[in-house]
Amino acid sequence: MHPHRILGLDGFSRGWVAVTIEDGRCDVAFPADITTALAAPFTRAAIDIPIGMTDDGTRACDQLARDRLAPHRSRVFTGARRWLWESHTDPDEANKEASRRGQPRASRQLWHLGRKIMEVDAFVRTHRERDIREVHPELVFLRLNGAPLPSKKTEQGARLRRNLLVATGFTALDEWLTSARFGTGAKSDDVLDACAVALAARDCAGSLPQGKPPRDAYGVGMQIWF
Repeated sequence: MHPHRILGLDGFSRGWVAVTIEDGRCDVAFPADITTALAAPFTRAAIDIPIGMTDDGTRACDQLARDRLAPHRSRVFTGARRWLWESHTDPDEANKEASRRGQPRASRQLWHLGRKIMEVDAFVRTHRERDIREVHPELVFLRLNGAPLPSKKTEQGARLRRNLLVATGFTALDEWLTSARFGTGAKSDDVLDACAVALAARDCAGSLPQGKPPRDAYGVGMQIWF
């Protein structure tokens, strides 16, 4: 295995933005699925998706991340549960069941992430020997900036995130945001997020919670790195 191949992945409608850092070189690709994205050997991969789930959708790492990102708590999605997608094909039916169980309903945004969440869950559970970590890009940007950032959907927020990433060595970022991205279906903020995730995979400055993570019913650790 190559000693220093680092990957950061962020999902979008047609697949994944995959940023690779290897021997100081940075590359971007747009694979259609997680198996393709993680096919080549890697030292560590990080993904902006929930890894490890509880039956009721509550995770300590999500709460800690929300607290750290205050006042922007809503930037952390919560409520991922395997049974939502294993047992239901219709969001309204899934939410009826959630209410019956006394659990929070799944937002439409969370529901539409389901296919990706389950895709990653299946991969992680069948490749337990690989170093695959959950990263929240907003925690990475907070670390780089030292203060909360404006929304990534604003011009100021996007520019600030771009500048922070260029300063850490993503010198080809402007090309990735334009010519490399065009026609893929990925948005600019998907590329920025994938870079932030790759950065956390390379540096791993900290995690929520710290130390050994709590594990779910399948023994998958629930911990967000940044």
